Amino acid sequence: MLKPEVSLWYNSKKSIIILLMEEYKTVRSNLKEILQILEQDARTTPQQIATMTGKSVAEVEAAIKKAEAEHLIVKYKTTINWQKAGEEQVWALIEVKVAPQRDVGFDAVAERIYRFPQARSVYLMSGTYDLAVLIAGKTMHEVADFVSMKLAPLEGVQGTTTHFLLRRYKDDGEILESGDTLHRQPLIL
Repeated sequence: MLKPEVSLWYNSKKSIIILLMEEYKTVRSNLKEILQILEQDARTTPQQIATMTGKSVAEVEAAIKKAEAEHLIVKYKTTINWQKAGEEQVWALIEVKVAPQRDVGFDAVAERIYRFPQARSVYLMSGTYDLAVLIAGKTMHEVADFVSMKLAPLEGVQGTTTHFLLRRYKDDGEILESGDTLHRQPLIL
């Protein structure tokens, strides 16, 4: 059995830890709310976020600055429908079979791939292939050259399969072309 002064000390330390944990959960919850708002619209101002969350503008600005410093906010991004803007782009999804390397697995090959400017996204995935690489180019020939001259010859790459994207309907959660128009036959009475 603990002496009363030790028990008091232990209970007060335990209370402080519980309070700190609760405060941490509240801060994380507030930050998550701010991040979700920015993810939906990166142009939302700290003043608007403060109004939406009930926080002060200073709290919102501090949270955003901290999230940027911790690399929680990686980039502010705009989704553009380049086809509608008259700028044709060829997109391809390339599945890459990789031989994992000792002590680093797939990471070393993935890093070499994501350093290419053509690689828009690189993902480790399960299934027959190990990596999925989304690339963009001006022509199919440019994409094919990238795959055959830069990607396929990389050490550790065992094979690739290229899928050309024919049309983008939705990108990063945003519908690019809405098919909401109803095609009805006229009714003649």
